[in-house]
Amino acid sequence: MMNDMIQMLKTRRSCRAYMDQNVEDSVLDAILEAGTYAPTGMGRQSPLIVCVQDKEIRDKISKLNASILQTDTDPFYGAPIVVIVFGDTRVPTYRDDANLVIGNLLNAAHGMGVDSCYIYRAREVFQTSEGQKLMKQWGIDFAYEGVGNVILGYGKPEGKKAAAQRKEDYIRKI
Repeated sequence: MMNDMIQMLKTRRSCRAYMDQNVEDSVLDAILEAGTYAPTGMGRQSPLIVCVQDKEIRDKISKLNASILQTDTDPFYGAPIVVIVFGDTRVPTYRDDANLVIGNLLNAAHGMGVDSCYIYRAREVFQTSEGQKLMKQWGIDFAYEGVGNVILGYGKPEGKKAAAQRKEDYIRKI
């Protein structure tokens, strides 16, 4: 019999189409808190989580992200919440630590019935002058680097795909 946690990990999927519906504060808080329990190098807790719910700021970050892609579409797929995870570049494990936080956020969202997707280009967005201005407004030290974005919301059915078949040689036991 499969453990519930294993089943949850196997059924989480990225969502790429969202309804215009906010995530309840208590649910969002639980997801964000789960991110803070990710393992980090030497237990330093070096990442920083920024949760953007303000539509104007969310749309600004979306446009910055889209400009890096050289597109005018929304790379956040209409999700109402963007969580940016920053890593402290003064810590040797900062990217790994931040990505473990992102993994916790994605899995916690699924466990709470919220859809999510990992969106790249946080590094590039927060290296721009506009991104640096946002970091300054938010009181984030410039030693921090954007590592990744997690979008959160309630997905439309067409935003979710079935899991791909796992490749045959994925695991090698030695």
